[in-house]
Amino acid sequence: MSFAGDVKSELLNVKLSDCCVLSELAALLRINGDLHITSEGLSVEFKSTNLSISRRVIAFIKRMYQIEVEVKRKKQTKLNQHDSIIVGIHDQSSKIVGELNLLEETTNILSDPLLVRECCKVSFLRGAFLASGSINSPKSSGYHFEIHTDRESDADNIVDLLNYFELNAKFLSRKKGFIAYIKEAERISDFLRLVGAHNALLSYEDERIKRDFVNSITRVMNMDIANQNKTLEAAAKHLRSISVLENMMEVEKLPKTLQEAIKLRKKYPESSLRELSEKSEDMFNKTISKSALNHRFRNIHELAEKIIRDLNE
Repeated sequence: MSFAGDVKSELLNVKLSDCCVLSELAALLRINGDLHITSEGLSVEFKSTNLSISRRVIAFIKRMYQIEVEVKRKKQTKLNQHDSIIVGIHDQSSKIVGELNLLEETTNILSDPLLVRECCKVSFLRGAFLASGSINSPKSSGYHFEIHTDRESDADNIVDLLNYFELNAKFLSRKKGFIAYIKEAERISDFLRLVGAHNALLSYEDERIKRDFVNSITRVMNMDIANQNKTLEAAAKHLRSISVLENMMEVEKLPKTLQEAIKLRKKYPESSLRELSEKSEDMFNKTISKSALNHRFRNIHELAEKIIRDLNE
């Protein structure tokens, strides 16, 4: 099962009060429900490929409205696709449509009478995620949470609700519908905590910490390698300049400061300036600072470059 599937399985076991049942049911029916008007009257159909979610909808309908529903299974002809479970609500459908505000597109979800309480806002988000939400596994290449809807107003409302809880959600239009999404790992963790997926939260945080730790180690190693490469490149440049001086002039006639730098570099050909500075105490009974060594090697390089230019003229 995918990580998103694990999250949904855990959310299906969350116990709710009646007010929260209505809020979650409203989200499920608004996102995955359809209204039908026939000669027999108004009816509501809920469609899902997840049998457990369909059972939750049926249980909620029976609990709140004490009615029976019609359940059908629609076979899928395409490979790798699950059959659809269709829950048909015929009795008291007008009451359900009105009470859950399914007929009109809600423009301001925060003013919805169903969502006055904080717990009901959370339940609506839980229902929206159960209906059409997904979360990438923390082991994957990127952190991503989304809830897909067919109606732009639903996606807008979900973004508003998510941001009511400071989850930094954003809206995106796609060819096939609209999505409310979150890209930050910390905010995805906050969502899992908010809706009651505590086991999934622990798993998510554990994997995220492991991944971030490995990434941190990798960054440090890359920095160390880059720094080592810079050190070796600088050392090679020093040695090339020193070779020019030794072949083209008497090094003993150079200033004492440059001679000291040459002796240090030749004895320690792969050391950094910091390491050469530390070794200067043993070699000369005095400490030559990094900046001083850098200045001396720059003078050696400029002198070698001048010799090469003079030879080419």
